[in-house]
Amino acid sequence: MRMASIAFLLGIWWLQQQAALPRLDVPFTITCVACLAVLMLAAFQRPVVRRTGLVRWGLIAIATLAVSGAGYLYAAARANVRLADSLLHTLEGRDLAMTGVVADLPQAVGEGVRFVFEVEEADAGVPGRVLLSWYRPRDEDAPLPHVSPGERWHFVVRLKRPHGNAVPGGFDYEAWLLERNLRATGYVRNPNEALRLDADAGGFMHGVHRLRAHIRDAIGAALPDAPHAGILIALAVGDQGAISPAHWEVFRRTGVSHLVAISGMHISLVGVMIGGLCAQVWRRVPWLVLRVPVRKAAATAALIAALGYALLAGLGIPVQRALIMLIVAVVALLLGRESAPGRVLALALLCVVLIDPWAVLSPGFWLSFGAVAVILLLAGGRMRPGSGLRMAVRIQLAITFATIPALLALFNVFSLVSPVANAIAIPLVSFVITPLTLGAILWPSPVLLLPAHAVSGWMLHVLEWLADSPVALWQQAQPPGWMIVAGCVAALFLLLPAATPGRGAALAVMAALLSWQAPRPDWGQFRAVVLDVGQGLSVHVQTASRDMVYDTGPAYGASDAGTRVVAPYLGALGVSRLDRLVLSHDDADHVGGTQSVLDAVAVTHILAGDEASTLRGLARWPSEACTAGRTWEWDGVGFDVLWPTAGMLPARRNNEHSCVLRIHGAGGSLLLVGDVEHLAEQALVAAHGDTLASSAIVVAHHGSRSSSIDAFVDAVMPELAVFSVGYLNRFGHPHPSVWTRWAVAGARSYRTDSQGSITLEVDADGVTATASRERHPRYWHGR
Repeated sequence: MRMASIAFLLGIWWLQQQAALPRLDVPFTITCVACLAVLMLAAFQRPVVRRTGLVRWGLIAIATLAVSGAGYLYAAARANVRLADSLLHTLEGRDLAMTGVVADLPQAVGEGVRFVFEVEEADAGVPGRVLLSWYRPRDEDAPLPHVSPGERWHFVVRLKRPHGNAVPGGFDYEAWLLERNLRATGYVRNPNEALRLDADAGGFMHGVHRLRAHIRDAIGAALPDAPHAGILIALAVGDQGAISPAHWEVFRRTGVSHLVAISGMHISLVGVMIGGLCAQVWRRVPWLVLRVPVRKAAATAALIAALGYALLAGLGIPVQRALIMLIVAVVALLLGRESAPGRVLALALLCVVLIDPWAVLSPGFWLSFGAVAVILLLAGGRMRPGSGLRMAVRIQLAITFATIPALLALFNVFSLVSPVANAIAIPLVSFVITPLTLGAILWPSPVLLLPAHAVSGWMLHVLEWLADSPVALWQQAQPPGWMIVAGCVAALFLLLPAATPGRGAALAVMAALLSWQAPRPDWGQFRAVVLDVGQGLSVHVQTASRDMVYDTGPAYGASDAGTRVVAPYLGALGVSRLDRLVLSHDDADHVGGTQSVLDAVAVTHILAGDEASTLRGLARWPSEACTAGRTWEWDGVGFDVLWPTAGMLPARRNNEHSCVLRIHGAGGSLLLVGDVEHLAEQALVAAHGDTLASSAIVVAHHGSRSSSIDAFVDAVMPELAVFSVGYLNRFGHPHPSVWTRWAVAGARSYRTDSQGSITLEVDADGVTATASRERHPRYWHGR
């Protein structure tokens, strides 16, 4: 069972790494399934299994490949079905009328609400599940829109196909949508015409979500304006939307984020509590004991309680894993059979990936199953026996150590104070905060919520103190896949008894993993990455030892590109300090993420166009105005500010005062021009002429018609032109005439909306460009 589950998992995982799905017509599928069945039957025949030597291992290998192939085909078949339910390209950006039901818990987002909508009636070519946003009208003093789970509505909406920012080391939003079967995103048009048709459309899961929403609202009403109410809501119904970004940062730095995401620990806790209570009551009633043994009654009660809590929690992957393991254990007990923990875990893994083949794309999948596997490894006699407290400490330390490679692969950080933070937080969350919060569900009263909130506050105070430590977090560049695999093997090897040979080699592997650094350009060379931030701009420039960011991207309602794109990207590279931050001009699509970047990394110096407005509120960072004539050199790479020149233009528009920067190395150059328009371009041509010539350019103003005049294009004459634009942006950027103008000049053009982040490598051989969506393609991208 264990090997079969792992082999099936590997087949599913391999499918999720593919750029395109295999062709699964009927004859091909039947042939593959028949071959796999023959291979498995041949390999698992009893006489064969009893064989020894190379024959036995060869047949086991064949069987493993057959099971992996079955997993691959299963995942491919599921993916083909899911991708078939897609929004037609011709329907993107059009007004569409649809009727459907609100599913799951709606989430407040800025000036509106976001919710899953199960479509019942719509035009052909509209998928069955979409993610909608409904915003408050801008010019009206109207309340925030309100929808509840299970309500049936008629909307007019605009939809687009799943699309996210493609950034090296960034979050794959399209994969997240695919896993949740959300096949389009969009927003409600003409909110005043939205019509609620039914307050309760019926359905079991809709009823569960209505109950979850009621509990969430009740906790919010009982604790109005309470700073930690979001933690209690997360523990009650699995909704983490009310937890503040500041609290998430504390949890990240202390390694306790898992405690506010309902997981196996919480499900097991509820099961143990209710099972123990049932056992105490049951054994005091003799006639009940005669009919059903105490153990079986307690186990059944524990399972029912765990199932109820799992439904309230939203049935996330860790919850599914814990629930399946508990079901298997209880069924085995009721049938009077032994259930080996390893087999139970393997069965849970198999069930999870059968239900959701895209679970392997979730960090929670690997961390949840990995942590339980480590516990089973240690509890299986591979650690010296000790007291319960001593064993708990050892297991916590072992889990922290064993998950380091996975945490570096998934988040490129791990908390050094995690063992201490968890030692404090786990008992409080497990035995105080969660029981009080769940008790308040049965007895709606602030009497239980107030002490739960008070304990949460005390816990957060201690966690904040730990998080403020300068050594709280280990952050480094994201290691390559082969090193992560080697690190996982080494970490598990080090958990074996001390007498096990080869531990020195395992330590060396872990040391190499923890000291790995991302490769940087050589002396005189540089790399520039035009990040896919949507309709805005942010460029990371790196030399042999220095880092610079030019602009920080747009704001996204309550969030911004600094938080979503720039900071995670820098973290994946292991960049914790910027030697210079250049803010071209004071437009929100260029400086919207500035504060988030300043909060995430140390910044030595800020250079800003339109200094007075751009630097407002940033006085504590060393800064100066971006003025023509300023130059500097890093590692043999030159940086020349070409614009603006004081007094050359009247202060009529921010765009014309964009900071223009030319970067030149041994093999080529790059021109960054912000949003300059035709007046500034004319002045640049007049002042610099042919010296504007550059190997590559990030085209001004996202390819707007207001920029890229003929004289400027002829002066620059680049090999490569990059357009930083948002998907289906409302401005129509880049304008077709501008795209054609750069193409006629001989430039190979790239655009971030369709190709993702564009990496420009300038070395002795010249300049080369690679696109994120082409470097790491996946079958769901653009689908």
